[in-house]
Amino acid sequence: MKRVKDTFTLDLFDVPEPAPELPGTMDYRPQVAHMVSEILRGAAIDRYEVAARVSRLTGKDLSKNMLDAYASDAREDHNLPFYLAPALEAVCESHVLTAWLADIRGGRLLIGREALTAELGRLERQRDEAARRIRQLKSLMGEIDHD
Repeated sequence: MKRVKDTFTLDLFDVPEPAPELPGTMDYRPQVAHMVSEILRGAAIDRYEVAARVSRLTGKDLSKNMLDAYASDAREDHNLPFYLAPALEAVCESHVLTAWLADIRGGRLLIGREALTAELGRLERQRDEAARRIRQLKSLMGEIDHD
């Protein structure tokens, strides 16, 4: 059977690189606004309901108009406050902002089964390395016994 390269699955062994820390390169306001817009667009509820639920979760009033401003590329002075990100993602059932932040900082977000798979892979690599080391030591011991 011919093997086909899987180009869709992320390689768990790739080492993510953080964004370069150069002057003027970390103004992410347009990207954040675009992600907020995408999150709101993908939500199963309308923006009024999103605002109400985020308000309930945070204990701070948030209007639909504020959400619109946070989602607008043109409203540079109205970017999503960081403290609202977890509530917005929870209400909209998204991890877009969290995954983006992990990526920008040189990490990778693994949720649920992905995290378990990564942990299993790590433990299996440790087991394989321990087995290799045990074989080396036994080989050395065998050589010492024969001397």
